[in-house]
Amino acid sequence: MDVRGARQAVEQLIDRPWFQGTVIAVILVNAAVLGFETSESWMAEHGDATHAIGWATLVVFVVELALRLFAEGWRFWRSGWNVFDFFVVAIAFVPGGQASGVLRVLRILRVLRLLSTIRSMRSVVAALIATIPGMGSIAALLVILLYVSAVMSTELFGATDPEHFGNLGSSLLSLFQVTTGDDWANVVRPTADAHPWAWGFFVGFVVISTYVVLNLFIAVAVEALDRQTEEDNSEMVDEVEHHMDESTTAILAAIEDLKRQVSALEARLEARD
Repeated sequence: MDVRGARQAVEQLIDRPWFQGTVIAVILVNAAVLGFETSESWMAEHGDATHAIGWATLVVFVVELALRLFAEGWRFWRSGWNVFDFFVVAIAFVPGGQASGVLRVLRILRVLRLLSTIRSMRSVVAALIATIPGMGSIAALLVILLYVSAVMSTELFGATDPEHFGNLGSSLLSLFQVTTGDDWANVVRPTADAHPWAWGFFVGFVVISTYVVLNLFIAVAVEALDRQTEEDNSEMVDEVEHHMDESTTAILAAIEDLKRQVSALEARLEARD
């Protein structure tokens, strides 16, 4: 078997569901091992076995990356997810030293390999990244709303409730708490008891900041997710067509080889006659 055929065979192996399921299972086992390593009592009793399992999972990761590198060649480095996988696995082989504590912490990033292994998770993350420009505009709108409301609440309620609205900073913090819905009634109640009309101000602020802005965030996220789903479907179609083209090429090459063998056999028969 030539190198091209070997690469096709390895690529077909990597794409098999059982292979993907095995990688996911190893990632989960590695995540559990990293969690157990944080327990001193567990490591005191089962430290050697835990380290052995951890190194075994690392060996599986290295073998999987090696197979993917062999199958994809330079195409491997075109994918940001592949580069991320290579980075989180390579961390284990960086020499220790003063930064060894930081490197040990970074090992938990291997759990994030689930994002690159499971296609649906990749789509969600890619959609979230795609929403950043739109989210930036909505975040700017929210900041403007918070600032204007903070200035108004400081002027209107600063003397009544200086703890929450005595200055611009405390007003911004209080209104942000109101936006999150975290015990916001206790923030508003002292002011509302002194100024019954204050409920209208805060209810209007909650409606605008929480519901309108939140709905805008959801709309941008859903739109990005739809676009990412379309791109993923297009990518899957391209992959299928690519595999079909490779299979067709292999079949045609086999047919040509068979024709040559038949021609050689006919030539031998004619020579005998």
